[in-house]
Amino acid sequence: MASSSSLWPFPTPPSLTPVMKEDGECINWAELPSELTSSILRRLSSIDILENAQKVCTSWRGVCKDPAMWRKIDMHNLGKFFYKDRHKHVAMCRHAVDRSLGGLVEIDICYIGTDSLLNYIADRSSNLRSLRLAMCSTVTSEGLTEAIAKLPLLEDLEVSYCSLSAESLKVVGQSCLNLKTLKLNREGVNHFPYESDDDALAIAETMSRLRHLQLFGNKLTDAGLSAILDNCPDLFALALATTSVMVLNCFVFKDKWLHKERNVHYLATRVL
Repeated sequence: MASSSSLWPFPTPPSLTPVMKEDGECINWAELPSELTSSILRRLSSIDILENAQKVCTSWRGVCKDPAMWRKIDMHNLGKFFYKDRHKHVAMCRHAVDRSLGGLVEIDICYIGTDSLLNYIADRSSNLRSLRLAMCSTVTSEGLTEAIAKLPLLEDLEVSYCSLSAESLKVVGQSCLNLKTLKLNREGVNHFPYESDDDALAIAETMSRLRHLQLFGNKLTDAGLSAILDNCPDLFALALATTSVMVLNCFVFKDKWLHKERNVHYLATRVL
């Protein structure tokens, strides 16, 4: 067996470290009920489970192969050498999706997302409710909308610093009629040197059931903001980080109206 330091951040693997109870009886980690072991291991990232936890002992490996363990997949914290290990992490993500046997409901991907990977996930995860993508530079608007069109039950979508055109955003809204949370974080003024309500109008036109909306680095105007408020009657929380003074003033001006008439909680920040 490989050295304990390469497998686990403890002095020895858990299976070799007995737990002493108050009555002096020792219980081995490997002998815990599978439900309790599963509850503990779910607190690890998917990479930690595949690279470390499932290698500890036979009983843990059995728990890690249970499809119920893969209802949520976390491919977010990839470490400082994520780019060098990109292909390995993509393969691990696909393997985790396969282990879910169609039961995947939530997935979080950072850096390693591609059009091919997203469609691999969508083809095998029609029950997906939550998809979060961050800093996936190789994902295209076309690839993302192709995948999302296969996820009609999606309720929570985050696209942070990835490519997603306003036209594709409209397709997302038309495909995901149950969408309740949208976090769309752009790269700000460098990508939007002028005011634009394209995103806001796409949201207003196709996402009437939204309850939570986050728009960072967006250049919407007061007209775009008004369109969202007028067409998303269930909106409860709105977060903006914008370079637009007009929108910031609009929030201040409408502060009393927002709270009294619409019951919308919001956070507005001006980005210099």
